[in-house]
Amino acid sequence: MKKILVANRGEIAIRVMKTARKMSIKTIAVYSTADRHAPHVKFADQAVCIGEAPSKESYLNGKKIIEEAIRLKADAIHPGYGFLSENAAFAKAVTDSGITFIGPRPKAIEMMGSKLAAKEAVKKYDIPMVPGIDEAIADADKAKVIAREIGFPILIKASAGGGGKGMRIVEKEKDLESQMERAISEATSAFGDGSVFIEKYVSSPRHIEIQVMADAHGNILYFFERECSIQRRHQKVVEEAPSAILTPELRKEMGIAATKVARSCDYLGAGTVEFLMDADHNFYFLEMNTRLQVEHPVTELITGVDLVELQIRVARGEELTLKQEDLAIRGHALELRVYAEDPLNNFLPSVGILERYRLPSGEGIRVDNGFEEGMEIPIYYDPMLAKLCTYGKSRQEAIQLMIEAIDRYEVEGVQTTLPFGRFVCEHEAFRSGDFDTHFVKDYYAPEVLLHKEEEEAGIAAKIALKQYLEDQKLLRLPTS
Repeated sequence: MKKILVANRGEIAIRVMKTARKMSIKTIAVYSTADRHAPHVKFADQAVCIGEAPSKESYLNGKKIIEEAIRLKADAIHPGYGFLSENAAFAKAVTDSGITFIGPRPKAIEMMGSKLAAKEAVKKYDIPMVPGIDEAIADADKAKVIAREIGFPILIKASAGGGGKGMRIVEKEKDLESQMERAISEATSAFGDGSVFIEKYVSSPRHIEIQVMADAHGNILYFFERECSIQRRHQKVVEEAPSAILTPELRKEMGIAATKVARSCDYLGAGTVEFLMDADHNFYFLEMNTRLQVEHPVTELITGVDLVELQIRVARGEELTLKQEDLAIRGHALELRVYAEDPLNNFLPSVGILERYRLPSGEGIRVDNGFEEGMEIPIYYDPMLAKLCTYGKSRQEAIQLMIEAIDRYEVEGVQTTLPFGRFVCEHEAFRSGDFDTHFVKDYYAPEVLLHKEEEEAGIAAKIALKQYLEDQKLLRLPTS
């Protein structure tokens, strides 16, 4: 494998390219007209424009990407995450063209891409699952019968869903029919598939996922867990590894369960098995993401393993040389997704030009970044600018370093989630480890952040005034 085309943009494209360069593999960047001057384009050995700014005309144009990979003699395509990374048809088309797809086999992507098919696949492996029905349902009367059996509240979920779309919590039977209609409509609009199913709603849930890696020789490893419970609109914002609540015994049990899920679909490469955990620390299989995760850096930091390098080696047909007993957790890592979003305005995207953009650096700080000063934030794509990660010997050390790194991260021109990240790290519920996926709903409000910013500005003004008065005194002192 001498040349890899990275079918993505931004920080993840650069992240993959850095490992490829370390392995003496050349890289090809693809870009839309909106990304012509983006850092990932400059970082690659070669770059090619694949279309206009809208994703469907560029980063989602699988046919064009494969054509350019063939023309530029790429040996492999790495999809990153998002865009075509979990598109089984694209993975098959890449393989059929004679190019290596750095990811799982199309069948595994297809199977795990449907929550219903995934549940069916893992059934025989005795994996704990949330009580509910494992088949698509559209009849409201039948749904009511099922809901009465498992008890309210229930969760209506889109089979092909993700990112909270096609998902509805129903507290009372009288609301079931209308909420079901909305879930089906939203799922159809977002995924072209209106299939929904019903399961028991787990109250006070924690979102814990296990990183797995599988080779073509039957070896499957788990690289411990990531806690992803700090979310807004069902999307993760702060992640950490390891979780503050898992015991070694529970960690091993969940790790083994994750490898069984991978085995159930004959998995290959890097993947993540996601679980919900209730207040009593019972865990339930949620889904499998058949790609590299956004939050993979925290796993790399605590294990000392380059997951992208393992992805490439596995795709080349190599056997994993690591054994499960070789892996150990060392220290603690946090990740804050730095989005161009306004936390004072319901996390709505904040567009504009990065008039000032300076990254923090130093021991224990890692920034996977995709932007530079002077760039405009494109409205066509996910608004994530970078991933700010910190690593310490303990959770407390990693949290404190994150606060300091946030303070040293300079951004002007757009609003970002940096102040929200600071709010999380300073909140007692997060610091104590006693939180769940309702953290934002329970503790956060724009007014709280605004009050804090005004308070800090007031303190800064008082300090400046005090210093000014002291300086004036010195100036008035008589000279001898």
